[in-house]
Amino acid sequence: MSSRSKRESRGSTRGKRESESRSSSARVKRERDREREPEAPSSRGSPVRVKREVEPASAREAPTPVVPAVRVKREREADEDSEPEREVRAKNGRVDSEDRRSRHCPYLDTINRSVLDFDFEKLCSISLSHINAYACLVCGKYFQGRGLKSHAYIHSVQFSHHVFLNLHTLKFYCLPDNYEIIDSSLEDITYVLKPTFTKQQIANLDKQAKLSRAYDGTTYLPGIVGLNNIKANDYANAVLQALSNVPPLRNYFLEEDNYKNIKRPPGDIMFLLVQRFGELMRKLWNPRNFKAHVSPHEMLQAVVLCSKKTFQITKQGDGVDFLSWFLNALHSALGGTKKKKKTIVTDVFQGSMRIFTKKLPHPDLPAEEKEQLLHNDEYQETMVESTFMYLTLDLPTAPLYKDEKEQLIIPQVPLFNILAKFNGITEKEYKTYKENFLKRFQLTKLPPYLIFCIKRFTKNNFFVEKNPTIVNFPITGQANGMNYRTSR
Repeated sequence: MSSRSKRESRGSTRGKRESESRSSSARVKRERDREREPEAPSSRGSPVRVKREVEPASAREAPTPVVPAVRVKREREADEDSEPEREVRAKNGRVDSEDRRSRHCPYLDTINRSVLDFDFEKLCSISLSHINAYACLVCGKYFQGRGLKSHAYIHSVQFSHHVFLNLHTLKFYCLPDNYEIIDSSLEDITYVLKPTFTKQQIANLDKQAKLSRAYDGTTYLPGIVGLNNIKANDYANAVLQALSNVPPLRNYFLEEDNYKNIKRPPGDIMFLLVQRFGELMRKLWNPRNFKAHVSPHEMLQAVVLCSKKTFQITKQGDGVDFLSWFLNALHSALGGTKKKKKTIVTDVFQGSMRIFTKKLPHPDLPAEEKEQLLHNDEYQETMVESTFMYLTLDLPTAPLYKDEKEQLIIPQVPLFNILAKFNGITEKEYKTYKENFLKRFQLTKLPPYLIFCIKRFTKNNFFVEKNPTIVNFPITGQANGMNYRTSR
């Protein structure tokens, strides 16, 4: 056979094989298509759907380990979104086992009310995050989240602590089973966390002096409650306790509806001062406290933040400076202004006075030159109208020498004597670095509640001196045509 004929025979054989392979592959493809067509409906059939419906709710809600970390975090922070779905299932008549257990939780007897303290900042004790914080009602610690791998979930498994309270929604949950607990016996815990007062209760606060009994058995009078000294915050505690016993201011902050709808600019942090002061006021007047004292931790944290660390917990401060800043900051946070818009702070504490000021010549100048200067317009008396939140009173100088019996004399002075500073006649010299002024004050309008700040401490180049003079406060009295009344 020639070479040409051999090539033709091989080509025909190769073509035959290729055509057979193409026909076989097409046949296999058609068979596969026929096999897929009946399977497609079965993937959406009832068996799989039934299996999904009978899955427990915990398996549907718990995130799987293969979910990314960001998605787990989002589900952990928004784990309350499953509650509306559970309510819908209950309305449709399909109540799962978790809903039945919610009213028959077997772990309610493990709650330890003696360790519960909701006065501190609502932060997770591990992550220090305030988002989605839960309180363990067995040990009193705060944890974040309740989903799988959350701090509260791990704590419940590790220490067998099962009852938790969401500090924002005020809902109770059992972990690690992750179902909501519904029981009326837990209402006292939610009331301690967030006390509320009706208008009738607020109106009757001053009409009854009934002692309340704390959980530990101690008795206390609501409103007359001690504030914990965390480190060096006693100067602020004294001011906060005094303000909490001013009835109009107290009644305003006991009812949260009075200020919760006040609009503030975006990013304004000063309104936090109003919220924390209202919470502290309701805790001080709570007749159902678990203990007979209150910790102002959250209030002081707001003070440190809003004052930009001017007033701190770890460092002593001046009570008068704190009072002045706090009243003005509270007035501003409530939407008040210097002149036009008033708030509860100005309605209760703001008064007005006239200030007469006269400039004095330098004391080293000759007498003739002093007389000439007194005729100039610069040295004439001027008058301005001014408002005030409190009055500063000056004590007479304390004696330097001992008496005949070699004992130090502690002088006493009536309140009316030091109030003469504001009668419009008494003059006092004020010295600055360059100039001297002679001032007198005349009260034109008294507020409903008058705050006196008595200056006892004076500084010199070496140390701070305290004036021990005793000021006698009358209960009811009259002097210079003005009535003064103090209440204790």
